[in-house]
Amino acid sequence: MQRPGKGKTPRRPGPKKASNTERDPVGVYCRIRPLGSEDEECCVEMISSTTIQLHAPDGLKANRNGEYKETQYSFKKVFGINTTQLELFEDVAKPLVEDLIHCKNGLLFTYGVTGSGKTFTMTGSPGEGGLLPRSLDMIFNSIGPFQAKRFVFKPDDKNGMEIQSQVDALLERQKRDSQQAVPKTPSSRQKPDPEFADMISPDEACKSENVDEDGCYGVFVSYIEIYNNYIYDLLEDAPYDPIRPKWLGGSTPVRSNEYVPPQSKILREDQNHNMYVAGCTEVEVKSTEEAFEVFWKGQKKRRIANTQLNRESSRSHSVFTIKLAQAPLDADGDHILQDKNQVNVSQLCLVDLAGSERTNRTRAEGSRLREAGNINQSLMTLRTCIEVLRENQMCGTNKMVPYRDSKVTHLFKNYFDGEGKVRMIVCVNPNADDYEETVLVMRFAEMTQEVEVARPVDRPICGLAPGRRHRNQAFRDELSRRLEERGGPSNADDRVLMTQLIESLPDLPTCELVDPADDQTLPRMIEVLERRHQIRQMMTEQFNKTANTVKSMLQQFDSQLSAKDYFLHDQQSKLNEKDKVILSQKTEIERLEKKSKTLEYKIDILQKTTDMYEQDKRALQQELETREHRLQSELSERKRMEQRMQGAVTDTRLKWEKECERRVNAKQLEMQNKLWVKDEKLKQLKAIVTESSSGGSAPTERPEKPERPSRERDRNIQQKRSPSPSPLPKALPVHPKHRRSHSAGGEKWVDHKPPSNLELDTVMQPIIPNAIKVSTPSEKALSKCHKYVLRHQELASDGEIETKLIKGDVFKTRSGGQAVQFTDIETLKQVCPLAPSRKRRSGSAEGPAEVEDIENRAPAASTNSSHGYQKRRKP
Repeated sequence: MQRPGKGKTPRRPGPKKASNTERDPVGVYCRIRPLGSEDEECCVEMISSTTIQLHAPDGLKANRNGEYKETQYSFKKVFGINTTQLELFEDVAKPLVEDLIHCKNGLLFTYGVTGSGKTFTMTGSPGEGGLLPRSLDMIFNSIGPFQAKRFVFKPDDKNGMEIQSQVDALLERQKRDSQQAVPKTPSSRQKPDPEFADMISPDEACKSENVDEDGCYGVFVSYIEIYNNYIYDLLEDAPYDPIRPKWLGGSTPVRSNEYVPPQSKILREDQNHNMYVAGCTEVEVKSTEEAFEVFWKGQKKRRIANTQLNRESSRSHSVFTIKLAQAPLDADGDHILQDKNQVNVSQLCLVDLAGSERTNRTRAEGSRLREAGNINQSLMTLRTCIEVLRENQMCGTNKMVPYRDSKVTHLFKNYFDGEGKVRMIVCVNPNADDYEETVLVMRFAEMTQEVEVARPVDRPICGLAPGRRHRNQAFRDELSRRLEERGGPSNADDRVLMTQLIESLPDLPTCELVDPADDQTLPRMIEVLERRHQIRQMMTEQFNKTANTVKSMLQQFDSQLSAKDYFLHDQQSKLNEKDKVILSQKTEIERLEKKSKTLEYKIDILQKTTDMYEQDKRALQQELETREHRLQSELSERKRMEQRMQGAVTDTRLKWEKECERRVNAKQLEMQNKLWVKDEKLKQLKAIVTESSSGGSAPTERPEKPERPSRERDRNIQQKRSPSPSPLPKALPVHPKHRRSHSAGGEKWVDHKPPSNLELDTVMQPIIPNAIKVSTPSEKALSKCHKYVLRHQELASDGEIETKLIKGDVFKTRSGGQAVQFTDIETLKQVCPLAPSRKRRSGSAEGPAEVEDIENRAPAASTNSSHGYQKRRKP
């Protein structure tokens, strides 16, 4: 069982990767397949080139209220039902192939429910090639003239690539051909499979223009499938089939009710911390047809089955890897640079994921049910990894991503860690029956777009001067041209060489005999033939000498070859011994790995326990800090409340002390006034009685008017208890005496009515239009108005409540605040008609009548206007 967060065995750290802060989001595309028939209900609508809308089908409640719900999802680009395979390739896969040629990795996978067109998108059909064949075709169209000889690049079985000279490559090829156990690499001259013969038309061929001509290239392909979370190599000659009956030792078959776990390829990590499938077959291909043939060989072994949703449903995840090895030419531009550190290997993984499905719809049973469970489990792990990556990037957390929970995520974890571009094609079936599964796929795709992957950096091959291949080819052409001009055997065949050899001999003279007595022609002919014979003998001697030299060299080569054979035999024996040692070491390593896994499992348990305790500790510390902060807040609030209450108690006490003092003084004044009135009446009555008893006696002196209690004390008491504003300073402007009130004007007022004022039921009430009523004046209210009025109530000397309207002008101060300049006061007072009046004229003889006349007056409410004072009559 694989566990998340599995530790690693300590080892020597690999080379440090270059830090790169630039990140790109995962490119997510959407492709909508056509409906199977016209009578099927459609639930997907393409709104724009980047947005689709899902409609809930009839009869399905899309939310709890049963309302019709529509949802929209955005992608990098949406491809409709009329999109061709070429258009899809141009937008999605072509940039990845360009990056592959420029030493950058790429990952492209299709995702969707069963029957949504994933395999068609990836593979295609005759006449409509998918992304995989078009990618291969573009690669070979771009690097075709610059490919290295076969076996120059050789995989080292550790996810790396070794480089050999052309002689070693030729020996390796002869060795491979002589071994029958090793399958031969398919030849590009064989007739291609008809399934892929017409997939791509010549008009649709693509080619990369920015190819480095000073390098040599080699293409290797591998094809694996992940079935029930086990990895199988589809290019092996005798793959292990887990479906067929198993056999134990001898001829005893396993019973049908027993399940034997199938053998699987394992995942390993190379020195650069990249994951790869150990022991996977990598085939070197030299043409598009050859790569097609290798792909079709593995495609025939892929597991498919007939379900209710798809007649040929993929029951496994397939991964087709295109690995491109690049090495620069030497400084002369003639041979490949024999430096392993200069070899760059980039790969493009094309993944066809199995479709997610619900077993109640597919009606799977037995092995099909187990397959569907494993497929859904691996896809769920992929979603979980994407969710954790998104949370770590958006929230700044550092949660462990559970790559090891599934072979799919574990194999491609390097791509999400920044080893190449990642692109996903979401295939959608608009059929209404797939609505619920399509909604889940859309949510996953929308979440995947928020994950960002580090942008891979450029990796230059070497620092040699560019244009080496072109200069070397130009030098060869010029050399061939000059050799041809000089008549040298540059590119001549055997017939030309023979002609040149014959022409180098002396010319034969004319042999025509006209005269029988001619004794010059024959001797001349004999002389020329003798010279030719001498030249031929010299050539024969030289040829024999050269042949002997070559023969001696061949004998020497044979002896060296025998020595090498003996050396190889010796090395082979040593190699066999080393193999035995390696086998024993592998056994020991397996034992240590098992022990390491056990220890890692214990470490994981301890780590989880430690994390739980750390989380509890952090939670308790946070709760303690929260409670301490809350306690400090409550203490400070209590202190503020105590200070506020003390201030309120002090203000209330002072207020009531002043109020009691004012009421006592008012009551004393009222009692004094009443006593004075009674004394006046008694004195007047006494005077009348005295006058009537004296009869006609002479008039007596007028009784001395009793002195009224001094009002100076009243004035002082009023000034002390009145909370009205203080007198205006001398510098303020004096308003006219008979100034008209502005309360009825069109200016805006601040009507300040304290909450302690009482509501009076008088007929005359102060009404101010365009006024802002406040209980406490504020700077904000004053800034909006021009006038200010304060309603002040106090107890008059006769015990009635007197209302004063204290008015003023509002103006701005230099510091930006608001100030009030008081101008005048209006008084509103209610008088009882039955109350005795203290007002009488001094020196009048008709005192009682005047008093009675005053007491019989009608009640009235008087309003007096003054500039800071109130008008009153003297008694």
